[in-house]
Amino acid sequence: MTTTALLPDPASPLARESAALAFADVLDGRADDESIARFLTALAERGETSIEIAEAARALRQRLIPIDAPAGAIDVCGTGGDGHHTLNVSTAVALVVAACGVPVAKHGNRAASSKAGAADTLEALGLDMAVAGATAERSLADLGICFLFAANHHPAMARITPIRRRIGRRTIFNLMGPLANPAHVARQLIGIARPDYATLYAEALNQLGTEAALVVSGEEGLDELSGAGASIVVPVGRVALPGRVTPEDAGLARHPIDSIRGGDARRNAQALHALLKGEVGAYRDAVLLNAAAALVLAGRAATLAEAVPIAAEALDNGAAHRLLTAWIAYS
Repeated sequence: MTTTALLPDPASPLARESAALAFADVLDGRADDESIARFLTALAERGETSIEIAEAARALRQRLIPIDAPAGAIDVCGTGGDGHHTLNVSTAVALVVAACGVPVAKHGNRAASSKAGAADTLEALGLDMAVAGATAERSLADLGICFLFAANHHPAMARITPIRRRIGRRTIFNLMGPLANPAHVARQLIGIARPDYATLYAEALNQLGTEAALVVSGEEGLDELSGAGASIVVPVGRVALPGRVTPEDAGLARHPIDSIRGGDARRNAQALHALLKGEVGAYRDAVLLNAAAALVLAGRAATLAEAVPIAAEALDNGAAHRLLTAWIAYS
């Protein structure tokens, strides 16, 4: 089968094999740009299956540049593309959770659909991206945190990126970032901007053999647990949370999404720095909510309500701020 046609019926016994071959063709350059564009567009219009998501991720994993990670390392990452342009929640969560003693291999990129991605904000805070990339494995071992800049670890995507830009719409590769962490973490908190895809995404994680994950989506289409209302939660493997949670479940107040509206990298970096220095409000509560889910995932607490004080202590005693300072000095 070529990438110029739709994959077979998902019920076909050949669906997995066909998907694997198709994504190998895409990533290894055996299909021309126009064929790849038609293939990705056709998948998006039909709707991707969990098999196709899993096989795309498996193909990308087989071609990435890996690093070693300590036992128990996790990732906290969103798919992006939710259109809400919020402050960098998962980046702040990574610092808070790592300050609680859980190793965090943060996978991320520069902004694609927002004004400031994780890489942009960390750079504005003073992290040298080139050095942080070169020392990622060591900083994860020594400090308990690293930033895995996607462009450094996924050479197979170099050719696909301009094709995706030309298509100008979401494709299956918008879902791939959290599924292809170069540290091969076995536990992940994944935010997805499409609530209707949460279960499908969780099924793909199961097929990939994930040890434990929480796939979360704010019901307003937020790619993280929402501080404004209810969120969908789909557990994978050895972790449990209710299928629908609210800030009140964690003992936190609700705040409108506008209250954590972000800006450019400088603005987001200023907000993150203020958070680490003790500023309270909507941003802190959003970070605490998502950090609590990560701590449950890591086995540090059984419920969100139990985990929130642990995360809050890492902010209040300055541990998260000291970690950022040490990380910047390390880079």
